[in-house]
Amino acid sequence: MELDPTDREILKLLQKNALLTNKDISGKIYKSIATIYERVRRLTENGYILRTVAILDRTKIDRSLIAFSQVLLNDHAAGTLKQFETEIAKFPEVMECFQMTGTFDFLLRIATANMEAYHDFYRNKLATLPNITTVQSFFVLSETKSDTAYPL
Repeated sequence: MELDPTDREILKLLQKNALLTNKDISGKIYKSIATIYERVRRLTENGYILRTVAILDRTKIDRSLIAFSQVLLNDHAAGTLKQFETEIAKFPEVMECFQMTGTFDFLLRIATANMEAYHDFYRNKLATLPNITTVQSFFVLSETKSDTAYPL
């Protein structure tokens, strides 16, 4: 499925505010509500829209500390990599996990209440996983930009 300009406009609007109704979108791009409904349905069925979420203010829900942790495994067999991915996905503190090229195997974005909570996560969860050689963590001091919308 190719995206046409109308599809792109719908996606731009929904990325900025997923609470927009079909009527709201219709009024912004001058298409019928039925057209918008059908296009959003098609975009969802074709996997362009994966899910609809609310983005929370992490400071208001006690997740003020963000750490980026680089993880190096001592074994790179397919089973070891898969086992790490399966186990790391179970931890609610891990917001994102990416397998990387370069010096480290994985990059994690971890959200906790504070340094004590991070230490508890590290000691009692992350460090208990098998085949980890090194974990190097970096802590966010300030956030200049955080966007979830892709340019279209």
